[in-house]
Amino acid sequence: MNFFVLRVASNKEDRVRETLARKVKIEGLDTQVGRILVPTERVRSMKEGKRREADRKLYPGYVFIELELDKAGSIPEKVWFTIKETDGVGDFISSNGRPSAMTARDEAKMLEAAERPEEPRFESQFKKGERVKVTNGAFINFEGEVDELIPDKGMVRIITTIFGRPTPLELEYWQIEKI
Repeated sequence: MNFFVLRVASNKEDRVRETLARKVKIEGLDTQVGRILVPTERVRSMKEGKRREADRKLYPGYVFIELELDKAGSIPEKVWFTIKETDGVGDFISSNGRPSAMTARDEAKMLEAAERPEEPRFESQFKKGERVKVTNGAFINFEGEVDELIPDKGMVRIITTIFGRPTPLELEYWQIEKI
């Protein structure tokens, strides 16, 4: 079986995957259609002082589908029409008007990302070395530079100048803003 890439309507990836899986089962195409994947990663962020976790699609607008080709090396007609008639499916990624299978290297990369452990990755709007201003707390209006991100605590360490000396401050993400 080879993986093919489907373009799908934006933000409809999960619904397309579920609909395709249901259709494959109903039509009895289990031997010709393998896995249907929408690779995601768990992302943790801080907004307005609240920690949030969400799934983010690694390849927005795409669904990966594993298909068994017929003897002629093309997608069987019944499978083709089942996929193409699914609501939200645009088209296959193709070359010369024919759907093209993913290369082994691209397939391995996509599968590695899809099967990665569910440890959430922290996403921050700040980067080391960036200039920021404190917007809340005892050090309001102080300016400094981001020294370190502390994702497990949801905090950031900045270096600011107090009494002419560089001083580290650990603040929550919502207490600072970019300058």
